[in-house]
Amino acid sequence: MAQVLEFKLPDLGEGLTEAEIVRWLVAVGDVVAIDQPVVEVETAKAMVEVPCPYGGVVTARFGEEGTELPVGAPLITVAVGSPDPVGTAAETEAEGSGNVLVGYGTQAPARRRRRVRAQLTVANGAAPAAPAPAPVPVAPEPPAPLGPVPVISPLVRKLARDNGVDLHALRGTGPDGLILRADVEAALRAEATAPTAATAATPSTAATPSTAATAPAEISAAPPTARPEGTRIPLKGLRGAVAEKLSRSRREIPDATCWVDADATELLRARAAMNAAGGPKISLVALLARICAAALARFPELNSSVDTEAREVVQLPGVHLGFAAQTERGLVVPVVRDAHTRDAESLTAEFARLTEAARAGRLTPAELTGGTFTLNNYGVFGVDGSTPIINHPEAAMLGVGRIVPKPWVHEGELAVRQVVQLSLTFDHRVCDGGTAGGFLRYVADCVEQPAVLLRTV
Repeated sequence: MAQVLEFKLPDLGEGLTEAEIVRWLVAVGDVVAIDQPVVEVETAKAMVEVPCPYGGVVTARFGEEGTELPVGAPLITVAVGSPDPVGTAAETEAEGSGNVLVGYGTQAPARRRRRVRAQLTVANGAAPAAPAPAPVPVAPEPPAPLGPVPVISPLVRKLARDNGVDLHALRGTGPDGLILRADVEAALRAEATAPTAATAATPSTAATPSTAATAPAEISAAPPTARPEGTRIPLKGLRGAVAEKLSRSRREIPDATCWVDADATELLRARAAMNAAGGPKISLVALLARICAAALARFPELNSSVDTEAREVVQLPGVHLGFAAQTERGLVVPVVRDAHTRDAESLTAEFARLTEAARAGRLTPAELTGGTFTLNNYGVFGVDGSTPIINHPEAAMLGVGRIVPKPWVHEGELAVRQVVQLSLTFDHRVCDGGTAGGFLRYVADCVEQPAVLLRTV
C-alpha cells in the first residue's frame, strides 16, 4: 500500500516567511525523483526552485500560480511506493485528504479528518471555507456554499468573501476555468467603475413622471459619476521587499548627501590601455569598485553599520560590495563578496556573473544579502546626479552619474573633458561631514589620476 507523504514549503532562509508560486514544474500524476525541483517560487529576495525530498507519484498540488504561501504550508503530496497514480489518488481521497485546499495537510491526524467529514454532513450541503494558510492550527472560516466553483486558493475565497463578490457569477481565467485572484480584483474594479445610473434607477431614488415635472432641481442635483479608482498593484514579493527596506532606511537613518564633479578622462584612458593589452576585458564599474575598496580602507567608518540596541557603530572587517542592478522584476542589489581582496579582472567577472543571474532571476538569497557598502551606477539611465537612499543596514552608498564631455579647466586651459558627477549618501551617525568629504574627495582623485591605484591592480 502506498504511503502518502506531504511536502511543505520549507524555510528558505534569510528570515523569509512566505513565497509566491510562480510556476509549477510538475503536475498531478507525474513521477518525481528525490530532490527534483517541483515548483518555482518568488520570495522577497529571489526566484527559487524548490526540490522535493521524496520520490514517487504526485497526488496533489496546493496553491495555483500567483498564490502566496507561508513557510510550513503544504505544497504537494507524494505517494511513495506505488506506481499507480490513479489508485494512489483514490486511496488518498478515501482517507479524507485528496486535493485539499491550502492549509490542510494530507498527514493530518485521523480524528481531525473525521471531524471535517462530519462538518460537511451536518452542514447539509455546505462546506466550510478553508482557513488562511498557516503553519499552526487555526479556527475554521464560516461555511461557504458548496457548488461547482473552481477556486483552490483560500486567499481568493477570502478576498471575494470580504468584498461581497459572488464566485458563482465569475468566469475564471485560469486552467480549466479556475478562478484566480486577478478575476476577483477585476470584478471589484468593474463594480467600482460602474455608472451610477444603475443606482439612480432603483425604486428608492427613481423619479415618477409627476415628480419629474414638479422637481427638476432635484434631478439636476444628482451626484456626479464616481471617479475611476485606478489600477492597484500589490506591494508584495520583490516590490514589497524593496518598499519596506527603503521605508525603513528613511525612518531609521539620518542620512546626508555630498557630491562633486570629477574629470574621468584619465580613468577612461587607463581602462582603454588595459583592454588593449589583451586578456579579459576590464569593465568601468570594476575599476570604480576597486577605487571604492581602496577608499573604504582609508575611511573605515563608512564600511559599517549601527547597532541601535547596543548604541554602537560596528566597523566591518571586509568589504562586501553591493551594486544596484535593474531587472524586469525590479531593482535588486547583488553583493560581491570580499571585494577588497579582488583585482579588476576578478571584479569584472563577478559583476558579469551576478548581473546575468539577476536578469535571469537566479540570484540566491545569500547573493542578495550581507552587503557592507553599495555602488550605484545610475549613469546608465542617462542621468547626471541623484541622492540615493542608503541600503539598510549599511552606512553609505556611492552614486555615479553618466560620463559626458563638458568644458573643463585642465592644466590652466579650457578643454573638453569627460566629466562625471559623484554623490555620496552617508549615515550621519557613523561619521561627520569631514570623513564623508574626505572619502568622496579620495574617490574623485582616483578617478582623475588613477595611475597610482591601478599599479596595484
